[in-house]
Amino acid sequence: MKELNLHLYEGNGIPIKKRNMELPGYQPIEDFDHPRYYIADKGLRNAVNVALALGQPLLVTGEPGTGKTQLADSIAWELGLPKLEFHTKTTSTAVDLFYQYDALRRFQDAHLSEKKRLNIDDYITFQALGNAILLTMPPEEANEYLPEALKGIGPTRSVVLIDEIDKAPRDLPNDVLDEIEKMRFTVKETGKTFKTIKRLRPILVLSSNSEKNLPDAFLRRCVFYHIPFPAPQQLKEIVQKRFAGQPDFTPAFIDAAVNSFFEIRSLALKKKPATAEFLGWLQVLRSMELDPKDIDLKTGKAEALVISFNILAKSDEDFSAMRKKVGAEMKE
Repeated sequence: MKELNLHLYEGNGIPIKKRNMELPGYQPIEDFDHPRYYIADKGLRNAVNVALALGQPLLVTGEPGTGKTQLADSIAWELGLPKLEFHTKTTSTAVDLFYQYDALRRFQDAHLSEKKRLNIDDYITFQALGNAILLTMPPEEANEYLPEALKGIGPTRSVVLIDEIDKAPRDLPNDVLDEIEKMRFTVKETGKTFKTIKRLRPILVLSSNSEKNLPDAFLRRCVFYHIPFPAPQQLKEIVQKRFAGQPDFTPAFIDAAVNSFFEIRSLALKKKPATAEFLGWLQVLRSMELDPKDIDLKTGKAEALVISFNILAKSDEDFSAMRKKVGAEMKE
């Protein structure tokens, strides 16, 4: 085993140049997050196909890190469609899903401009659902409203991710029901109405961390699926796909890491580490050149494993629980 490259930082006030060393460049694994690595279980595949058949939004829940957000990337990649996304905030409104109007900038320009009238369209920025509807229209009608990256690629369907919709004010889901069902919206500042061609209806994927309940009326309009945390065998398959071509990630190494990871998740933790943390943990373990037997929580090298727990623990209490699991003494 070797220590992490963190030894480049010694915390002793001596610059790296003074130590006659060079900081190595960051070397990420190429295309690590590519949609082709996404693995959907049978239940999720069925839910996606039901949503496609009915033209209804797909609402997915699950622990953070179970692939809710990446699902939209996978659907868009497999179907060859553009993907648009909207990241919900606690201040988001139904209108924000379609467009935003910069009233402040228009007010400022009105005072500075010599023109008597300003074009309101110049202060409208279309958002994910608005752009998705515009993409179903002929380019000659939609291009003047679309951002440069989307001009000329329609008419086409698209995949729209509305991420963490449970963060929104409770009224938002109900307020947007009619527009989502009819895929039509009106820019109230200009009075212009935009609507989709039915056969090119956008595919909506809504993610929720279940931080609060969504309205029943909204839930009735959605296809629902809860993404469970991957079982050990599925997690091994995910690793094998993500790290294919990496000779250090042997079956024995992966098996040992998966087994120990599930032991860690079985602890009474405030926040259990998810798939994303596990994949990061694997890279840390590999950089330390640990043998599979060293990863075993019962017989592994406690000091080495404790170093790696920084990627898994998200609180001091959880970090302490992991240290105790490997029998590491708490040291200042």
